[in-house]
Amino acid sequence: MATYCVGDLAFMVDGTNSQEDLCKVLSGLTAADATITGSSDNQFLLSSAYLVFFMQAGFAMLCAGSVRSKNTKNILIKNVLDACVGAIAFFIFGFGFAYGTKEGKSTNEFIGNWNFGLQDFTDWAGFLFQWAFSAAAATIVSGSVAERTAFQAYLGYSFFLTAFVYPVVVHWVWDGNGWLTAFKDNDKLFDCGMYDFAGSGVVHMTGGVAGLMGAMIVGPRTGRFGPDGRVVAMPGHNASLVVLGTFILWVGWYGFNPGSQLAIIGSEAVVARTAVSTTLSAAAGGVTAMAINYGLYHVWDLIAVCNGVLAGLVGITAGCSVTEPWTAIVCGFISAWVIHGAGKLLLKLKIDDPLEAAPMHGACGAFGVFWVGLMAKKEYVAEVYSGAEKCAGVFYGGDGSLLGAQVVGVICIFLWVGGLLGLFFLALKKMNMLRTSPEEEQLGLDESKHGGSAYNMELVAPMPTEM
Repeated sequence: MATYCVGDLAFMVDGTNSQEDLCKVLSGLTAADATITGSSDNQFLLSSAYLVFFMQAGFAMLCAGSVRSKNTKNILIKNVLDACVGAIAFFIFGFGFAYGTKEGKSTNEFIGNWNFGLQDFTDWAGFLFQWAFSAAAATIVSGSVAERTAFQAYLGYSFFLTAFVYPVVVHWVWDGNGWLTAFKDNDKLFDCGMYDFAGSGVVHMTGGVAGLMGAMIVGPRTGRFGPDGRVVAMPGHNASLVVLGTFILWVGWYGFNPGSQLAIIGSEAVVARTAVSTTLSAAAGGVTAMAINYGLYHVWDLIAVCNGVLAGLVGITAGCSVTEPWTAIVCGFISAWVIHGAGKLLLKLKIDDPLEAAPMHGACGAFGVFWVGLMAKKEYVAEVYSGAEKCAGVFYGGDGSLLGAQVVGVICIFLWVGGLLGLFFLALKKMNMLRTSPEEEQLGLDESKHGGSAYNMELVAPMPTEM
């Protein structure tokens, strides 16, 4: 009689039919293990999707606090409808353009061509996660065009971005058939493909460039620049909402970045390291932004700190899984300088971006993609991407192939998003559908379009006192 041990279980085999019984037991254990693994990964992805979607609340609070009180309702309803319109657009068109393939049908490196309306599709957790990302990309633009954009024009933009513009970029980089993707076995760009783990380029740069085009074409808010070109301050009305939004977004980023591994079983180290890098870059961005503003203006600027935190988060998003955690501190440091410099450049060019969304997401997103080409560690790359023996950052032994792919990706995303959204906003402007009237803007969009102020403050007369 022999004894076989499997884990903590011991089986006695007496030479009769016990070997057959043992095989059945082992087969059952293997099937159960696969089921548990699949369920754990599915739950991890769903939980990450919930966190990413909760970022919409962060965007809403950040935007509401950063605009003047007379436009609070307007920007909040745009944030809510980004999620609503985006869900329908991504369900009907977007997911098919991003990931759609049909078995037996030729694939396309430029755009997906199947699964519209999720036909022949059952990966519901995957769809939910991807939709939450598309909603985040769309919401970025609301800050760039705040306080003067027509409501209908914004809804049209939101549908166009989530139904077509953003999904095509997703297909290029994240679908296994895309021309920029690193997730295929051969024919990669420069034998590496573009590494954008959680979307510094795919999500944030797309939203940032779209916001830049919107801000340029709709024009600045009335009175933002004086006749002599002087910048007139138009601060937001509620710093508390800005801080609340920043913290909600920071928390949501723990679904955004670690969740992009898409599975937890067997990837525990990658997921945990990604979370640590995300934290360090955010922290460094906030501290650096505080130091920059104090050094220049002798003010401990709360809003600048919040923007620095978010810039650090955007900057590390592409490389959070493939760069060493200590380099995330450097990434956050540089990201704070990027948003500061890009913001000053826009003002110099008289481009009015009330939330600095284009500098934060566009410029820092582009920097984040470029950062991977410098700092990706070969051993970490091998954990996340297959067939990447020579693909590392130039400071970690890479031969420049990865850096070249990153640069090509940044250029192509800018041209694609800027070209399409530029034409879209120009067409709306030509039809006088892009901007509200000067009278509505002066009164405030809440009063002129949304039934009254967001803050109904009743004045109560003091109670008479007895003599």
